[in-house]
Amino acid sequence: MKRTRLLNSELSYEISRIGHTASITLCDAGLPIPSEVKRIDLAIERGYPSFLKTLDVLLSEMQVEEMVVASEIHEHNPEILKGMMDLFRHHEMNPIVTEVSHQEFKQMTRQSEAIVRTGECTPYANVILKSGVVF
Repeated sequence: MKRTRLLNSELSYEISRIGHTASITLCDAGLPIPSEVKRIDLAIERGYPSFLKTLDVLLSEMQVEEMVVASEIHEHNPEILKGMMDLFRHHEMNPIVTEVSHQEFKQMTRQSEAIVRTGECTPYANVILKSGVVF
């Protein structure tokens, strides 16, 4: 059995296969997921698993050099944004933060290797994680 935190085999596989600058999107329960992108659905019920808990586990396995968020997060969900930034600091990462409109964000998800759906039910709890390198 794996000793690291991430036990979900599909998610572990996707993280292990992405290269530099490839991306994985982590989203709330409401973000539309394009049919052509692999969906990893972790949602069980409202709020579970939470966006931040799932991000914490992802960051324990993945080096991130850039994160993309919808600019609307500042007004509609500053708590999630603060929580994200705290988690990046905890994992000793300082990614470039790119902000786009929510409409543009949804279009950008089409370029993701996978979209991971959580049970989060708060607005704009979405991030595109662009892979960095560990050397």
